[in-house]
Amino acid sequence: MAFDGITTAALAKELSDQLTGGRVFRIIQPENDALLLTIKPEIERGGGQAKLYLSADPSLPLVYLTGESPLAPAQAPSFCMLLRKYLQNGKITKIWQPGLERILRFEITHRSEMGDLLTYTLVIELMGKHSNIMLLDDKEVILDSIRHVSQMISSVREVLPGRPYFVPAVQNKQDPFAVTRESFFSLLSSANVPAASFLVKTFTGFSTLASEEVTFRSRISQDRSAQALTEDEKAAFWNSFAALLSDLRAGVFHPAIYYQLGQADVLSQGEPVDFACMELTMYRDLPKKEYTDVSALLYDFYAQKNAVTRIRQKSQDLRHVVTTILERDVHKYDLQVKQLQDTKKRDKYRLYGELLHAYGYSIPEGASSAELENYYTGETVKVPLDPTKTPQQNAARCFDRYTKLKRTEEALTGLTKEVKEEIEELRGIQTALDLARTEGDLAQIRQEMEQAGFVKKHQEQRGKHQRVPESKPLHFVSSDGYDIYVGKNNLQNDALTFHFALPTDIWFHANDVPGSHVILRTRGEAFDQVPDRAFEEAARCAAYYSQGRAAGRVEIDYLERKGIKKPSGARPGFVIYHNNYSILVDAVLPSAPVED
Repeated sequence: MAFDGITTAALAKELSDQLTGGRVFRIIQPENDALLLTIKPEIERGGGQAKLYLSADPSLPLVYLTGESPLAPAQAPSFCMLLRKYLQNGKITKIWQPGLERILRFEITHRSEMGDLLTYTLVIELMGKHSNIMLLDDKEVILDSIRHVSQMISSVREVLPGRPYFVPAVQNKQDPFAVTRESFFSLLSSANVPAASFLVKTFTGFSTLASEEVTFRSRISQDRSAQALTEDEKAAFWNSFAALLSDLRAGVFHPAIYYQLGQADVLSQGEPVDFACMELTMYRDLPKKEYTDVSALLYDFYAQKNAVTRIRQKSQDLRHVVTTILERDVHKYDLQVKQLQDTKKRDKYRLYGELLHAYGYSIPEGASSAELENYYTGETVKVPLDPTKTPQQNAARCFDRYTKLKRTEEALTGLTKEVKEEIEELRGIQTALDLARTEGDLAQIRQEMEQAGFVKKHQEQRGKHQRVPESKPLHFVSSDGYDIYVGKNNLQNDALTFHFALPTDIWFHANDVPGSHVILRTRGEAFDQVPDRAFEEAARCAAYYSQGRAAGRVEIDYLERKGIKKPSGARPGFVIYHNNYSILVDAVLPSAPVED
């Protein structure tokens, strides 16, 4: 999480620009550790209403402007009633951040019942498990807080009504805005930590992400010791550090969410890598979504994170079933292949039996082996014998062994094929689970697993029919304007290939690995009239949505859809084709999917 002092600084500037001069119109406390302030900004700042959400949740403290209106509890908590008494209808005169701390202060003037103009400060500390929201009077005395902290809980600072407010310096970190070049060099010389950890451990407000970015800008190895830096490296480190602080003083921020390579929209691709309010040059090769509002960035980032986490949790039972069956099948398949290899010896026993029938008269009684001429090749063959049996009995034993191995091979050939097909289907389901981003996606995957017998079918209550959420294939548009569709699971793959695609559309699939069926709409154009770039971009989609993605470059087969056949009774997603073309592409999406 990159909610550090830099993000707090960007948020402080945004809130100051939009809310300073506004009046606190309404205050509610929708959660035990959260507030929602409805503020009416000044006319020159746009007027209307702004809703400010403040959360001191220990697991996810946040502040952002929102358009949502959570319900107020039937009875307001005491802290909320206190805020209404001192802040409602008050005017916000200043919003600021002390140093680079993860703290926001809202100074609000309010007239008392006697008409006196008084100043109060609403403070929110965004410090993980130590997060809190406090109301202070003009003497910096705590009037109350959303979470009380007694001496029994913390020996560093009590947060109780009547106690003085201060920011505890428990980690002895320094204010980055107060450091000079000389003191920075001195701190570096005495820091026995990697360069990437130096800023985190030395200055307030710096997250690991920010520290690594400054190190990267300085062209210094992340694990290089700060003490071991040369004078030139120290100078480069200071220059990058000072340039960042200069941007912060000037209010220059670059809010953006960074995604994994080839991802641009979490709801259809995957979860974001991170967010920042500074330019992350170390992620320059990653796609990103830029924002003008920090509030919108924070809302989107955590909504996307939660969406991915929620679907991942809901798919856990299906993943467990797939993994368990797949491990069992792979073990079974390995044993069957080994047994099948053993059956290749059967012709040897048939030959032994034939030679014993032909030369048995010349073998002495009680012999444990015999060297006989192979009348097919003229070579001498050593035949092992059971000395307690006659040559004719040994021949019968060899023919019995031959017959048994032959029957075993016939049975194993069919069984091995079935198990291999089941392994391929399970790996396809694994890929589909990785692509699943909605309830509808999971519902379709479960339906496929029910049809295959991997899970039991849900029993619907009589008279009640559960509505399955809709799930659609991903839709991309190529650089030349051609539509590209990607199936997210095997049921979608079948529907996309055999019910949606036209005979002259182009079908793509990763060679010899599970993956999505991809359809390139040709708009009725001939195969050789479609631009090469459209073929390449569709192939990249097929590469990205396949199990070969981790390899970086993937071989993709493609041909006109009319060349794709599905054998009768074949499992979902299984097709056969011949006379295809192939292309080797990078497993990187050409663009973000479009909303249909």
